[in-house]
Parts: sequence; structure tokens; C-alpha cells
Amino acid sequence: MSNLLKSLTPAILRDHREGSTATARPTRAEAEKAVRTLILWAGDDPDREGLVNTPDRVVRSYEEFFSGYAQDPEAIVRTTFEEVEGYDEMVLLRDIPFESHCEHHMVPIIGKAHIAYLPNKRVVGISKLARVVEAYAKRLQIQEKMTAQIANSINNVLSPKGVAVVVEGQHQCMTTRGVQKKGVSMVTSTMLGAFRDDPSTRREFLALIGQS
Repeated sequence: MSNLLKSLTPAILRDHREGSTATARPTRAEAEKAVRTLILWAGDDPDREGLVNTPDRVVRSYEEFFSGYAQDPEAIVRTTFEEVEGYDEMVLLRDIPFESHCEHHMVPIIGKAHIAYLPNKRVVGISKLARVVEAYAKRLQIQEKMTAQIANSINNVLSPKGVAVVVEGQHQCMTTRGVQKKGVSMVTSTMLGAFRDDPSTRREFLALIGQS
């Protein structure tokens, strides 16, 4: 079994299953066999030269695509700094690129996230904000849930005066199949604290990310 699979904690698995009945986790060999089955189902020969190593490659790529299950997003932002000289204005990190996968069709969602918060005596390193996005993006997702998860994690740990998250994503479940509408972006947002309650704070944030 891969290091990724070994590192998955029961709590993360419970979050992943979202209440479904727990089953034994497949082995790596079983995962590769499943990929062979899909190749056969698609109508090709998994033993031909070009495909013989594909099951191994797919499983290794899934270790990257879904590495977020092995991460605790709230732990990422627990290292904070209090020496901020009273700074209490908006902290904004915008245009954070991400790649996720739609939980309905398991095809890519590619986009960017914008995160802002109003400090309440503590700030966090900006790289941690990007890592929180990565931890949630590297899972099977729907964009609405991912947006809320990012905002709630930051809010739970930092207890800031407000948190705002906007996510823009292009969904290949819509562009490469089904209605096949190219160039369509989905925009979702979660506003907490002052960003929800104070229209001027919300407008400032949206203007800074070009959403006004």
C-alpha cells in the first residue's frame, strides 16, 4: 500500500465517506486491476505496449490528484503570528491557482481562488492560505463545498473579524462532455463576519479581486 493510503486518518476517511458505510480500503493491486477493467470496458487491450504500464501510472497520478485527503487543513493555519503592530486591515491573497476533480464525473476542475481576512490580533503566513486551498482542492469536490470549507477552516482557527473566499473554476464535466460549453466559468463565494455584515468591506474585497 502506498504511503498516501497509509497516512489517511480515520477522521479524514469519515469526512471523505460523509456518513456512508465503511468498507475495507482496496490494495494498490486492486486499484490497478480496476484501471485494467476500465481499459477493457473502453474497448482497448490493457496488455498492449502503450497501455501495459497505464494502471500503475493512473494509480500514481491519483496519489497526486487526491493527496488532500492526507492533509489536515486546519492544522496548516494553526501557526500564527501576533507581532503585527496592531495591523487590522484586510489581508488578501488572490489568484491562487488550483486543480481539483469533480466528484460526479471525476474530471478536472481548474481555476483560481481569492482569500481575504480581517485579522483579530493574529495573522498567518500567506503560503498557508494557498496550502489550505490545495488541501481541499486535492480531493473529489464540488466547488460550492470547497469554497465553504476553505472559509470555515480559516475562520475556525484564526477567529478573525471576517473571512471572504471567492473561487472561480472551469469544469470539464461541462466543457468536455454533456452540454460541452467551452469557456464557461463558475464563481462561488463564502462571506463570514464583517464581509457578510458590512457591505463596504465586501465591496472593497470584490473590487480588489476584480469582481465588483
